[in-house]
Amino acid sequence: MPPRSYPTARQRRLGAELRKLRERAGMSGSTAAAFLGGERAQISHIESGRYGVSAERVRRLAAHYSATDKHLVDALASMAEERTKGWWEAYRGVLSPGFLDLAELEHHATSLRQIEMLHIPGLLQIREYARELMLGGIAALPPAEAGPRVEHRMARRGVFDRPVPMEYEALVHEAALRMRYCAGGVVREQLDFMHEVSQWPSVTLRIIPFEAQITGSVHSAMYVGATIPQLDTVQLDSAFGSGFLDAEAQLARYRLLFDSVRAAALDPDASRAVLRRIARER
Repeated sequence: MPPRSYPTARQRRLGAELRKLRERAGMSGSTAAAFLGGERAQISHIESGRYGVSAERVRRLAAHYSATDKHLVDALASMAEERTKGWWEAYRGVLSPGFLDLAELEHHATSLRQIEMLHIPGLLQIREYARELMLGGIAALPPAEAGPRVEHRMARRGVFDRPVPMEYEALVHEAALRMRYCAGGVVREQLDFMHEVSQWPSVTLRIIPFEAQITGSVHSAMYVGATIPQLDTVQLDSAFGSGFLDAEAQLARYRLLFDSVRAAALDPDASRAVLRRIARER
């Protein structure tokens, strides 16, 4: 089977974690490949996500690397067994791979924590708000391209429809509620929807008021919880692209960032009061 031309972020993450195990063992790629009865390129393709790998082979490699973290090995083996194609595959070739990677990341998440400074979080956006936001960018999208993006964003909300809903916490700055990306009626509808969502059992919404003192390093980010903390991911987003962070030190920094921002934010009841007040002003 030829190597994958475009491995997903999750496939690349599996390979990267296997590479970390090998490097911690002080083993070269050639030595690991010899263990599997192949050539150095085989390990390179596995670790880049370009080759699939079975759960059995993950466990063999982990044992060969003397990996002792059973929970990590089990989680990696489960990742290797994933074969189901998600709803986002319908957008392959329509949207850039980053959109699909984000949907897949959220699909497998056990929890989501999000900071948004200037926009309503994507998972909480209504259709009209999302469309206006996309059409109003510096490089305005053609309406034909904006349509699939909006539909993809609406479909992402399916993470709230699980039999056991995922825990979601959004820390949204007051500035995001007051930015005029849309007509007043759309903004009121958006704020009303956020008020409704804030009452869902699995959702916690906290507003960061203007008067709150926060560090100058605060920026929009999403912390994606995995089945084990070692496989957590941070997703960064901007008007010009997005990316994923998963180094241990990076994850630790973002956990501290989220904790500090939460400490500055209002409690859920006070946050709902802010939503109601701003909605009445529109």
